[in-house]
Amino acid sequence: MADYPNQDATNTLIEQIATASGQGERLVITGHGSKQFYGQAPAGTPLETAGHCGIIDYEPGDLVLRARAGTPLTQIEAVLAEQGQCLGFEPPRFAVQGAARGTLGGAVAAGLSGPRRPWVGSTRDFVLGVTMVNGLGHSLYFGGQLIKNVAGFDVPRLMAGSLGTLGLLLDVTIRVLPIRPAEVTLQLQLSGSEALQRMVEWQRRPLPLSGMVYRDDRLTIRLSGTPEGVAAAQEAIGGERLESADEWWASLRDQRPSFFNPENSLWRVSCAAAAVLPEIAGDWTIDWGGAQRWYQGDATAAELLDYAKKINGSLSRFRPGTTQTSSEPIVFLSEISDPVAAIHQRLKKAFDPDGLFDGSRLPVAGIDQTSTVLV
Repeated sequence: MADYPNQDATNTLIEQIATASGQGERLVITGHGSKQFYGQAPAGTPLETAGHCGIIDYEPGDLVLRARAGTPLTQIEAVLAEQGQCLGFEPPRFAVQGAARGTLGGAVAAGLSGPRRPWVGSTRDFVLGVTMVNGLGHSLYFGGQLIKNVAGFDVPRLMAGSLGTLGLLLDVTIRVLPIRPAEVTLQLQLSGSEALQRMVEWQRRPLPLSGMVYRDDRLTIRLSGTPEGVAAAQEAIGGERLESADEWWASLRDQRPSFFNPENSLWRVSCAAAAVLPEIAGDWTIDWGGAQRWYQGDATAAELLDYAKKINGSLSRFRPGTTQTSSEPIVFLSEISDPVAAIHQRLKKAFDPDGLFDGSRLPVAGIDQTSTVLV
């Protein structure tokens, strides 16, 4: 087992797992609760991890940080900022009672990445190692603590996006990035087709891109790099410089605009950046240079699914609307082959043979056969 300072919090979690296992309970891993809306409605006894926090080891020169899974993202980012570094995948810090929340374990378990994702990689690309407790109460360590260490990378990355269905993360070792010395955000007034064409074209060029979003007939581009590189790219792209850009991108990253909290459901389409734009009436935000498309409006799930299939993408209902009941489940609408479903089921059985950890959060993986999956 990992050697933590203040081992009591770790031991308490392991004891809770052992007790629940002996009583045949089902556990729902909970940090700040900022992502309770995501995935199927959780079912089981909460296993609170917020008290299991603290940075265990941080080597700025190695660009590696190891922290307990319950450590707040805001705390980690404050420490990194002092060394001119950051979490490159920009995990969202969803608000709880008006304050930005979210833990490192929750960020990895949800596997959600922010606006910078197409140019630096996803959450799983930054996970170097994990210590976890499986459904049998065994403490296991996978991966390494060096960027060059490739041993055991598969299991740490497997935990990214698993929504706590495979086990409890005790600590996570992640790769961090230096903050680039220069950054500027530009905006251009364009039609949707023009914006998509520009985004695809610019991604094929050696430009220091770190964000491209189209919304309300306006294309917003973030450039991050050396002063010379950013200045040259700014001249090539043109447009107007956006003031207070840091706050604009933070708001998008944390999904604070009202667009992300609509009366009706919020849908997400993941696809190739160059895929054709939708001919579906409603409110669209095109993120990740075209690869992530958010929708709210009156279109039916069937209409959106037809569009996703047409462009070889995937569709999920990301959030229920504010007029919907909190118990209404989020659904992942995508086709999954029997062999892939079988792999997911075998993984669940290997990590959690007795179903101690709530498997219904991720029904698309075929983990819980009692859950409804729409395909």
